[in-house]
Amino acid sequence: MATRGALSVVLVTHYFPAHRGGVERVAGQLAQRLAAAGVAHIDWHASDCDPPPAPEPGLRPVPCASWNVTERRLGFPWPLWSPAALWRLARACRAADLVHIHDCLYLPNLVAFAAARRSVLVTQHVGEVPYRNPLLAWLQRMANRVLGGWVLGRAQRVVFESETVRRYFQGFVRFRADPLLVENGVDTGIFSPVGADQRRELRRRLGVPAEGPLLLFIGRFVEKKGLAVLEQLTARLPRAHWVFAGWGPLDPSAWQRPNVTVLHKVESGDLPSLYRAADLLVLPSAGEGMPLSIQEAMACGTPALVGAETAAGCPEAGELLPREAVGGADTVERWTARLEAMLARPASLESMRAPVAEFARRQWSWEQCVARYRAVFSELH
Repeated sequence: MATRGALSVVLVTHYFPAHRGGVERVAGQLAQRLAAAGVAHIDWHASDCDPPPAPEPGLRPVPCASWNVTERRLGFPWPLWSPAALWRLARACRAADLVHIHDCLYLPNLVAFAAARRSVLVTQHVGEVPYRNPLLAWLQRMANRVLGGWVLGRAQRVVFESETVRRYFQGFVRFRADPLLVENGVDTGIFSPVGADQRRELRRRLGVPAEGPLLLFIGRFVEKKGLAVLEQLTARLPRAHWVFAGWGPLDPSAWQRPNVTVLHKVESGDLPSLYRAADLLVLPSAGEGMPLSIQEAMACGTPALVGAETAAGCPEAGELLPREAVGGADTVERWTARLEAMLARPASLESMRAPVAEFARRQWSWEQCVARYRAVFSELH
């Protein structure tokens, strides 16, 4: 039963958090916290290809019959929902006070937007992904301009989680109201730093070398995450041990490198240990906002080397978020040189851990994030 005065909200994501993607994990945390505060009674519609979370007061998961063939075959996360699931979603959106969708191009999100009779809030996480396939790149660019322009331009309010993504869409979308920038929150009670002795023990449990550089990648094994670049980096930096935690069609296990450990099944409770054990998170991705893995790593005190476009999404981080451009024939050479320079100064890398963790604690508080969304919900109601 809805809390007295709480909004009736339909939340739409492409997956539930069990899928392990950043978008759905952020959406879940935000919904749980808003529901617990009595701000809204939320019906959360998402694909049933992963188990839904347990119901909580004010939050009811609604698994929707779906086929996830595009991700399994192509590495492209675009689940197809059954007509019956889309019909139930449309009915729910017509009756809701507020429809909250995460990203604008998924089919259920488009249906939810079209069916909504009152306010629509869009949280946009992703901008333009530079696919190497020219047809796929063109299709996505056109979809952003046509469908994205329609949804983002007509929604009552749009929130971006990265300045980079906001600037991209501001180039061609005429918004009804000025779009907001609200960075994702991080639970710094869970993602927090530990001492050097504990980090060595974590490495022992992971079965990786206790000494020497340990580099980490967490995310889907797909093109936009920079797997092609990482494959070459693991060969060029053999003295570093690499841990890849994730899933997808570009599986690092196929590289058969002795300095590469691949973890396909990583539960959310295991993530803090992975971040803490590493010396550096390496993410040469493109076309993203601020991936949650960067925020979680930094909250654990682990610096991240990321693409220049990604780092531009959080200019406040400055030198605490090292960056290197992604793109061009010399990408691998530049990333190799940058990593070699950073690993040659282990004391300098170690000295970054405390200020990196402190920045994350101040910048990405869930309390701040929820307060901003609470104000948006109130405004739209």
